[in-house]
Amino acid sequence: MRDVVTAGRRVALDCDVLVIGGGIVGLSTAYAITRAAPGTRVTVLEKEPGPARHQTGRNSGVIHSGIYYRPGSLKARYAVKGAAEMVKFCAEYDIAHAVTGKLIVATDRAELPRLHALVQRGRENGIPVHELGPAQIAELEPEVRGLAAIHVGTTGVCDFTAVAQRLAEASGAEIRYGSEVTSIDRRADLGVAVRTADGAVVRGRMLVNCAGLHCDEVARLVGDDPGMRIIPFRGEYYELARPELVQGLVYPVPDPAFPFLGVHLTRGIDGGVHIGPNAVPALAREGYDWGTVRPRELGATLTWPGSWRIARRHWRYGAGELRRSVSKSAFTTAVRRLLPAVTEDDLVPAPSGVRAQAVLRDGALVDDFLIREGARAVHVLNAPSPAATASLPIGREVARRALAALARG
Repeated sequence: MRDVVTAGRRVALDCDVLVIGGGIVGLSTAYAITRAAPGTRVTVLEKEPGPARHQTGRNSGVIHSGIYYRPGSLKARYAVKGAAEMVKFCAEYDIAHAVTGKLIVATDRAELPRLHALVQRGRENGIPVHELGPAQIAELEPEVRGLAAIHVGTTGVCDFTAVAQRLAEASGAEIRYGSEVTSIDRRADLGVAVRTADGAVVRGRMLVNCAGLHCDEVARLVGDDPGMRIIPFRGEYYELARPELVQGLVYPVPDPAFPFLGVHLTRGIDGGVHIGPNAVPALAREGYDWGTVRPRELGATLTWPGSWRIARRHWRYGAGELRRSVSKSAFTTAVRRLLPAVTEDDLVPAPSGVRAQAVLRDGALVDDFLIREGARAVHVLNAPSPAATASLPIGREVARRALAALARG
């Protein structure tokens, strides 16, 4: 344990960098810090009894290529780089993974211009893409129907929970599970002291906020204004009872007005096929079903001006998502656009996930990764999909900023 002496006071520090959040981004940050600066003491606080219990462990397990994201954006750069690094990391540590490629399929003529725009975007991002006609679609996916498609060869699947566990082990950091943060005291001359629900106090020279669904709340506990609010969107999945209907990964053409990719078909690393997700407002930050309601968190969503502006701007889209949430028949109809052979009986309910989407006061959805700095703090304020894919580059960037702040004292 090292000490800081200031104004005649000697304060014992438990670590150099205190990371809040034991998802894949927080653990990647810890891993990157200890590799870039051996000897740096890192402590990770995670409120759950193990790693990757929320966004990391509840996504579709896809290693994204980066084709969807604006050229030059952090999402584009980090997803392209991160996909290659994730495959290498999984191979190095013997984590289940496969580079399967995927199809993005247009089922309506109105989608063809957007599909062609994706081809161009993919090429601008340095991603190899191949355009396919109906016969070529059928060769790859006999049960899928479409007017045209593109094949993206660098997409894959992996076990992101296993990746997070390996990052935790390989980082050399002290990982404290079951440590929910309740208060934070930041002193410019002393560092940061964090109190957890069990009464423990952990002190560090600086703090890194990778709290995901709670990152804006943690920023405010530190004393920094995040300038945004996390609005939770639940993604609901089904498991396909006849997985032989789908050979790999099949996606619709996304609507560029939204950060969601639409209901897609994903053959996971375990051989099962997931269908989903939709995107509906969650009634709690960890609201994995309609029965989970937390009034304080729901109130925070409803009082944020951006929430109402989203609702007014996108109510038609939202109404369709809600209908598919409450009606299995409507969900099946949406799936049949890609997979005509599917029936309601083929869809078996599967665990849901919640996306931590940053929304600005004016209702704009933050469409890129968002990392901000404060005194003795680095905040990761928007890291939804493809953050798992991009977690290694994100972790290095956050680590770079944290270490630079440490060097400044």
